[in-house]
Amino acid sequence: MTKVHRTRWGIAVLSVLAAAACGGGDTSSTPPAGEERTPKTAALESGAAVLQAKAPIDQIAMYLVGFHPDKSDPQMQMESHHYCDQVNEDLAQCVLYDGNSDGARLHGVEYIISARLCETLPAEERAYWHPHNYEILSGQLRMPGLPAAAEDEALKGKLNSYGKTWHFWKTGVYGEPNDPVPLGPPHLTWSFNRDGEAKPGLVEARDRRMDLDSADARGRRAGWAEQAQPQAGVNAIAGSFPAATGAPAGVADNGDARAEGVPVLSMKRP
Repeated sequence: MTKVHRTRWGIAVLSVLAAAACGGGDTSSTPPAGEERTPKTAALESGAAVLQAKAPIDQIAMYLVGFHPDKSDPQMQMESHHYCDQVNEDLAQCVLYDGNSDGARLHGVEYIISARLCETLPAEERAYWHPHNYEILSGQLRMPGLPAAAEDEALKGKLNSYGKTWHFWKTGVYGEPNDPVPLGPPHLTWSFNRDGEAKPGLVEARDRRMDLDSADARGRRAGWAEQAQPQAGVNAIAGSFPAATGAPAGVADNGDARAEGVPVLSMKRP
């Protein structure tokens, strides 16, 4: 592998295989629409797995799990499992699933950029990129299977970063059934930025299933607050959660109102 720029996330690579054995599974057991694979299809897949190169997905090295609220409807909240390729020190690209088992459904994508790259974005682009500091400092964003020291080193390097996330398939939404197939337009999702924005039970259910402790992670990361900068978009969905007021030290909005708009997708009829 020639990606020598994976300095921070590379610390954890030796342990990433442990994620496959950690607790978890899909956030819902509802099967998607469609008939079961036939033996013929399974045989063809097995042959393809041996004979065909998969260079793009071979670059995926890191596994994270966190939560995304829909920006236009923040009460729609989902658990999302991120499998990421750190392209360079300023950009990562992730495929998102509703679980970590072989039955998980691919339900979105996320691009992660540094604060430096975010500053280069045109004004109209700011409304698409959510801040990450609350996710990290609250302990909600986790890297299952890694020792705490490796997880902390990797996530400390993501402070002040931003993510652009689209969900294409409504699966893994807490308290709601999965759609049988991807329906309608994609959903731009956001980040939680205050205590009390996540639905009661959402984080706790993930922690129980995966043997994680978000409160412990929050405590370990409290000392990172001095490295955290105010970010755009911290207040973007605050109006949907008037009772949510607390946040870890280091989480603050920078006053950039350009991040608060909600992009709207429309269909052009022939």
